[in-house]
Amino acid sequence: MLTTLIMITASLAAGLAVLAVALPLLARDRRQTRIKMVASRRQELSARQKLDLDQAKGSRRRNQPPQRRLALMRAVLDRLKLQDLLEAKALKARLAQAGWRGQAAPVTFIFARVALPVLLLALGLIYATTLFADQPLMIRALILAGAMSVGAFLPSLLLTNAIQKRQQALGRAFPDALDLIVICVDAGLSVETALLRVTDEMMGGSPEMAEEIGLTAAELAFLTDRRHAWENFADRTGLTQVRSLSTAMIQSEKYGTPVSQALKVLAQENREGRMASAEKKAASLPAKLTVPMIVFFLPVLFLIIAGPAAIQVSGMMK
Repeated sequence: MLTTLIMITASLAAGLAVLAVALPLLARDRRQTRIKMVASRRQELSARQKLDLDQAKGSRRRNQPPQRRLALMRAVLDRLKLQDLLEAKALKARLAQAGWRGQAAPVTFIFARVALPVLLLALGLIYATTLFADQPLMIRALILAGAMSVGAFLPSLLLTNAIQKRQQALGRAFPDALDLIVICVDAGLSVETALLRVTDEMMGGSPEMAEEIGLTAAELAFLTDRRHAWENFADRTGLTQVRSLSTAMIQSEKYGTPVSQALKVLAQENREGRMASAEKKAASLPAKLTVPMIVFFLPVLFLIIAGPAAIQVSGMMK
């Protein structure tokens, strides 16, 4: 019995010794595994965003002018020594804020600014020598000057209008997008995954905001310095709210502050700002309704009140 107990004890000791030697060799490096998982996830996100961007570029390329026409416009601009205007950062930033991206956008805009005054001047000259041939010289000169002015300012007006419309659409959708980002981050998702999720959710309601957030997610996956991705997001939109978001995210990543807390503060500020904007519009409504009421309501009201009396007075006078 004693011999059996000694053998069992020795066997257990030998097994524990072998297990103690083998465990360090069999243990998996969790840190390395985690790093590999993060790297593979980033590669997956990069491949997905690259595919989405390629599809978006393909759809925009179908809407862009043909290569022959683009080459012709570029040749005209090269002949006029306007290459510096094509490389202007301010122009590219404004075109990006309007949603006009790609290499064809600056070329088309500069060519329109050059060609439209000449084209409208030619049309104005034709009208001045045919339909308005009997008019005085001053009238015909004003027609030509007006045509050139319209051609010179029309591209800039269209660009400004497109920027304002896009910023209004982005401004309306940004609080909802920020709330979705907060929900995704609180649920445990990373910033890149949260942005991709918000892109999918916002695609139907606000394609403009979904496109900007998707581009930001792609740049976060591609660029080595994440600060540039957030700064590009703010520059493309031109909104103060987005600038605040990019600043908060840059500071959060730089100093290690909680991202969710910064996003919650920004979301609360945007909700309060949207409520204040609605209250401001409601407060200005009576002043805006004063002139329409005086012009449209009061004459009808006086007609209804004084009309029967005027009819009776006119009948008695007959």
